[in-house]
Amino acid sequence: MSTQVQKVAVITGGSQGIGAGLVEAYRKLGYAVVATSRSIAPSDDPAVLTVRGDIGAPDTGRRVIEAAVERFGRIDALVNNAGFYVGKPFTEFTEDDFTSLVAVNLSGFFRITQQAIPHMLAQGGGHVVQITTSNADHAIGIINGSLASLTKGGLQSVTKALAIEYATRGIRFNAVAPGVMKTPMHAVETHEFLDALHPVGRMGEASDIVDAVIYLENAPFVTGVILPVDGGQSAGH
Repeated sequence: MSTQVQKVAVITGGSQGIGAGLVEAYRKLGYAVVATSRSIAPSDDPAVLTVRGDIGAPDTGRRVIEAAVERFGRIDALVNNAGFYVGKPFTEFTEDDFTSLVAVNLSGFFRITQQAIPHMLAQGGGHVVQITTSNADHAIGIINGSLASLTKGGLQSVTKALAIEYATRGIRFNAVAPGVMKTPMHAVETHEFLDALHPVGRMGEASDIVDAVIYLENAPFVTGVILPVDGGQSAGH
């Protein structure tokens, strides 16, 4: 038996860092939340449903969307936050590196978004946000992140394509392009080096990305936007 709530957000990579911040932020907006990651723990909040799964696996997107609809009856927002990064010189990337990045960054987006859109169309609209990377448009020479740019750059392109495809049917598509953020992914001893990659002289906080996503959520006339939140990287360095 489904329990109807006003609005429902689905968030991938929802167990820590930016994803955990997004879960909290959408709850503060009054949304019920379905959060997924490989290691996510159950929530004590009855309006937060957690679904364990690797977003790169073929059945995870379907399971998450089915669980959301069964529990809450609708889907209003999808934040494709889960991402995978490996930094190496281009010729040192392995087939496993390539497969892993494509699985999480592209295939995961493709499957869960395809599953979510019919429900948004049926209820008259929705909003899909991708978390990409500033490096997709503005490469930094000392960062060997070509595979991240390949995959996240694809997300930026498809965000614009889908924004136009669904513009008259009530579904908005946007993306947030972070610089290097202070999350558990980066060891403390690397922070000084990473701070210096940004014109403002510091890394961003997870809350900076969360605030950008919530801005987009509350901006009904904004679609097809890639919003840089990168301490000035996109302006120059």
